[in-house]
Amino acid sequence: MKKVLVTGGTGFIGSHTIVDLINHGYEVVSVDNYINSNADPLASIEKITSVAVHNYDIDLCDMIATEQIFKDHPDIVGVIHFAALKAVGESVAKPILYFKNNLNSLLNILACCQIYEIPNLIFSSSCTVYGNADELPVTESTPEKEAESPYGRTKQIGEKLIKDSLGGTNTNAISLRYFNPAGAHRSGLMGESPVNPALNLVPVITETAIGKRDQMIVFGDDYDTRDGSCIRDYIHVMDLASAHTKALEYLLEGKNVDSYEVFNLGIGAGVSVLEAIHAFEKVTGEKLNYKIGPRRPGDVIAIYADDKLAREKLNWEPTFSIEDIMDTAWTWEQVRTKS
Repeated sequence: MKKVLVTGGTGFIGSHTIVDLINHGYEVVSVDNYINSNADPLASIEKITSVAVHNYDIDLCDMIATEQIFKDHPDIVGVIHFAALKAVGESVAKPILYFKNNLNSLLNILACCQIYEIPNLIFSSSCTVYGNADELPVTESTPEKEAESPYGRTKQIGEKLIKDSLGGTNTNAISLRYFNPAGAHRSGLMGESPVNPALNLVPVITETAIGKRDQMIVFGDDYDTRDGSCIRDYIHVMDLASAHTKALEYLLEGKNVDSYEVFNLGIGAGVSVLEAIHAFEKVTGEKLNYKIGPRRPGDVIAIYADDKLAREKLNWEPTFSIEDIMDTAWTWEQVRTKS
């Protein structure tokens, strides 16, 4: 079994990717210091896969602790690096925190990849690197504009750090620029469950529907979009997880042309905030209590993917719709509320 290190392994995307990796025959080592998660996903992973995954509870900004993982596991064939702070609004309020955490942790991972000659690295990037793109859908060659938030800036810088660090090493790397992950595992055993108050749209919708929130706010209805609300490309978390496994296999099989490559991950269609709300109401029969509020600092107006490159080169195909996202997210919300 090939061994993979997954950083941020108990987070939303990391935990679902671990399930997909195990289902495809990989052995997984996790690292997560629970800054925006907890240990519960480890139990869920074991229930779903019948495999217990070891997690290192360390801060990746600590180089000594980080290096110990690589010493303990000299047979790692790849690293999938999710670990990062990710809230756009919080990054606007606390930019130094985001620069320190997201960039120092990445630098330590890159240093360990070089020291221990790790051949493959998958980086969790984001569509935020594009800023407010002039044309939609965005492709991998769409020019990057000014980042709309410090979070987006850390992803722009992170990609450049990776690309620049590969020279003179045997490491190959892929940055996966994904759009808006959402939904939950079909089993209802695992989904988005942040320790801090949820900021992403779908969990805010489900928490409002189940009564954890009295009301949700749509941040702006005066944007230049078809209904005035921001437009995003929502991708189911298990489709996203599958792409990480396929990206790793792509590198392991030596299919990459360059030592550093980039892929967009989305479903190639934009859904507005109001359309997402209506999709939830249609699928679940639940009526949402929401109101229109002012615009939120750092929000991009509209962005969605051209995902042809990932489909062609990674042999990846998203299979879940916005309705599937809402259906699985609602099932998960009901399960976690009862527990």
